[in-house]
Amino acid sequence: MTQAGAPPLGAQTQAAPAPILLEFRQVSKVYGTGTAAVRALDAVDLQIREGEFVAVMGPSGSGKSTAMNILGCLDTPSAGSYRFRGLGVETLSRDQRARLRRNYLGFVFQGFNLLNRTSALENVELPLIYRRIPSGQRHAQAAAALALVGLTGWETHTPGELSGGQQQRVAIARAIVTQPSLLLADEPTGNLDSARSHEIMDLLTWLNRERGITILMVTHESEMAEYAHRLIHFRDGRVTDDGLGDPQAVTDPGARHEETA
Repeated sequence: MTQAGAPPLGAQTQAAPAPILLEFRQVSKVYGTGTAAVRALDAVDLQIREGEFVAVMGPSGSGKSTAMNILGCLDTPSAGSYRFRGLGVETLSRDQRARLRRNYLGFVFQGFNLLNRTSALENVELPLIYRRIPSGQRHAQAAAALALVGLTGWETHTPGELSGGQQQRVAIARAIVTQPSLLLADEPTGNLDSARSHEIMDLLTWLNRERGITILMVTHESEMAEYAHRLIHFRDGRVTDDGLGDPQAVTDPGARHEETA
């Protein structure tokens, strides 16, 4: 006998969607004034949920870089609201945005942005220095992050002694050493050959699936975008297409790539 209010035997219950991590509500960004004004973003609505892996594509000047700068707390909207875990980021002071960025966000760039005369371990330690983590703990956390990206034994090597793929792994280790909630990756495979690109994408997929890091990645390569749960297209300051999956259903990050491989 089924208890009152209980689902029938054998019935499948749908899991609740993951919480919303960040949200744009009618976000616009205008640079300049009068006849020189440029509307980089035009009333954009956008939601990213905890645990998603989202790819962002669009031509030059489409607004995707402006959106990433706002999402990364490097810029603020001219109008509308950007909410991070329900907090209105546009209401924060510059110092408060810097703390949010330091405590919850990680960044990976196309050009790696490593200090050339500094070892891999010291490069990864940099965000921890800003957090004033003691040196012993700092070394341990940085070494653990390098191990996580497969660079155990390379701690003392400088960027000039590393391949492009290894340099990007150091950059990813630096981005995740603070255990961020959100990883913003701007063309992370743009300077890599095909084989190294897929290695980096496999690493990002693993970090998303196994470590629960939400990833938002700008890319111009559709093959790399296939690793994501969802694809967002920007054009002329607006989101023109939001596909490649259900934004409310966080599934296996590698599933789509495996299906198309």
